[in-house]
Amino acid sequence: MQRAGQRGGSQLCGTVARNGPFRQFRRELMGTVRHIIESQQFDREYLSTLFERAHAFSEQGKSRELAGFTMASLFYEPSTRTRFSFEAAMYRLGGNVITTENAREFSSLAKGESLEDTIRIISGYVDLIVMRHNEIGAAKRAAEISPVPIINGGDGAGQHPTQALLDLYTLFRKFNRLDGLRVAMVGDLRYGRTVRSLAYLLSKYDNVELIFVAPPVCQMHEDIKDFLSGKSVNWREESDLDAVLPHIDSVYMTRIQKERFHDQQEFKQANNAYRLTRENVSKMAQEAIILHPLPRVGEIDPAVDNDHRAMYFEQARNGLWIRMALIQQLLTGDRN
Repeated sequence: MQRAGQRGGSQLCGTVARNGPFRQFRRELMGTVRHIIESQQFDREYLSTLFERAHAFSEQGKSRELAGFTMASLFYEPSTRTRFSFEAAMYRLGGNVITTENAREFSSLAKGESLEDTIRIISGYVDLIVMRHNEIGAAKRAAEISPVPIINGGDGAGQHPTQALLDLYTLFRKFNRLDGLRVAMVGDLRYGRTVRSLAYLLSKYDNVELIFVAPPVCQMHEDIKDFLSGKSVNWREESDLDAVLPHIDSVYMTRIQKERFHDQQEFKQANNAYRLTRENVSKMAQEAIILHPLPRVGEIDPAVDNDHRAMYFEQARNGLWIRMALIQQLLTGDRN
């Protein structure tokens, strides 16, 4: 991936070409377009620059830098945080949004149109497409034929790279480092695209340790474990969450995703296997934090919300700043 421009603070915002010049810029951009498809594509330098931009936006709040640009949010699966934060991010940058929250039922897919044809049409209307799809690899298919940037907002049980970016950013804001962190990933690791994406990102840092805590039917897939081993990342599997909690910097809880299970007996075996309560949270270090990609469905007791270690709502808010930084980089970064 081409490195992001080195700008931050008061220099973050520039002037975006409009009308005639804008059209020329778009033609130039189309030849060098980049897509956000998977976590593996980022390097540490890019991540550092992205975090600087996100921090600047968290202090700045708004910008008019992308006035005249339009983003499409094309969601074939339900979404609250991802869709709303992307749309809010584009509006805060001065741009426009066209959106559908249930494209699987209300788009031309219902008439039999292929994903590729849908992307070919929509890319002619907008400058950026954020897409969530129920099929693994759908974002990559879209990127292969799209002349405008595609951002993967989640593809089935595959990846969710922008969620992983905001997760990593939250860890960085808390600890001011990413090297040496110990993170327990808990719950549905089999179908959890967020934990897969975050594992890829954390593998880029030194002396990281990942502990996978999951029911037997929800264990992390071998491809992630093989990848981590190939990168010499320390990882292990545990079944006793209480034994893990005192020794980690962060616990990353996930819900058991009923919609992903084809065997309901397996779902029953996995459901409610792990639950964070005030009692077991008290075993965590005072400086440790609790993360969750949300929504939660019982795996974190609401009584935990008032604990200073509970950062999942702040984590969700960080998604706005990360997505503003990512959109800004994709649409202006080459010129910067």
